[in-house]
Amino acid sequence: MSTLFRDIDGGPVYPGGSVVCIGAFDGLHAGHQALVRHAVARAHALGVSAVALSFEPLPREFFAPATPPPRLMLPHAKVLALQALGVDTIGLLRFDARMAALSAEAFIDRVLADRLRAREVWVGPGFRFGHRRGGDLGTLRRAGEALGFVAGEIEPLALDGERVSSTRVRAALAAGDFATATRLLGRPYAISGHVVRGRKLGRTLGYPTANLRFGGKTPALRGIYATRVHGVASDTDTGRPWPAVSSFGTRPTVGGVEPLLEAHLFDFDGDLYGRRIEVEFVARLRDEEKFDDLPALVAQMDRDAAQARSLLSASETMPRPGGIPFSLREKVARSAG
Repeated sequence: MSTLFRDIDGGPVYPGGSVVCIGAFDGLHAGHQALVRHAVARAHALGVSAVALSFEPLPREFFAPATPPPRLMLPHAKVLALQALGVDTIGLLRFDARMAALSAEAFIDRVLADRLRAREVWVGPGFRFGHRRGGDLGTLRRAGEALGFVAGEIEPLALDGERVSSTRVRAALAAGDFATATRLLGRPYAISGHVVRGRKLGRTLGYPTANLRFGGKTPALRGIYATRVHGVASDTDTGRPWPAVSSFGTRPTVGGVEPLLEAHLFDFDGDLYGRRIEVEFVARLRDEEKFDDLPALVAQMDRDAAQARSLLSASETMPRPGGIPFSLREKVARSAG
C-alpha cells in the first residue's frame, strides 16, 4: 500500500534512499506512465522505494486562478493511478506562495536530499522547477554531484510524430476525438468519484442520474456524451460497465453554476449514493445548451438517449484498449480506505 505526504518539511521519509520521478501528472498519459514505470523499475533494481512527486494545485492553477487550465484528473484519482503503477510513496506537494518562492536549489536540498534521500531523480522532457522556473535537468545534475544522486531525463514519447502531452489530450477531448485521447492516454478517458445527491430534477423528468462533482476544478469536457459506467455491478455480477448517456456541464436550463457530471444509466434501478464509480467517455453527442423550457429539454434528452444507445451498441463489437483496469483501481481504492 502506498503512502502519501503533502509537506516539504519533516524528517526523512526514506532514510535508506529512494528513486524519485517528478511531474504534474495531470491525466497520467502514456508519457507520464513511461516516466513512472522507469522510476519504479530503477527503484526495484536498487532495492529502494519509488517516489512520485507532484503538486496540488497545479502550478498553472496557482498562478492563473482566473483562467486555470482544464483538469484531466482530480487529485484523488491521480493518487490511485500512481499507486496502481507501483509507486511506494506519493508526494502531492501543496503549491502555494511559499512553494512558488522556493528556489530550485532549496527544493533539491529540502525535498530530494533531506526528505527523500534520493539516489536517482527522473524527469520528463523540458522539465523546469523552482522559483520562476529557474531549475532544469542541468540544475539537478549539478546538485546531484554534490549530494550523491544522479538525475536523468526519459526519452520523449511520440504519437503521430508529436510528443505525447496533457495539452494534446485536452485538445483531443475538446474536439470529441476520443480515439486519439485513448491512444495518448493508453486507456479510455474516464472520470471517477463518489456519487453525490443532487436536486433530483432528472428523476422528475424521467432521467434519474448518478452525479459526480469535479471538486471546483475546470473540467476538460463539456457537453453530452455516450458513456459507460464502471463500478455499478455487484461482485457476483459480470462486472461489465453499464451503458449510459451523460451530461457534463453547469445545467444552464435550470440555472446551474457548478460543473457536474450526471450519468443516466439505461434500464438501471438501484441506489448508487456514496458508491465510487467511473464514467468512461465513448462519444460526444452535442454541446451543452440552454432550452426555453423543460419539455424542450426532455425532448432533446430523449434524442440523446436514443443516439447514445445506438452508439454504445455498435461500439460493443469493437476491441477496447487496455490501461489501468478499473478492478485494480477499485482494489487500490479499498486498500487506501
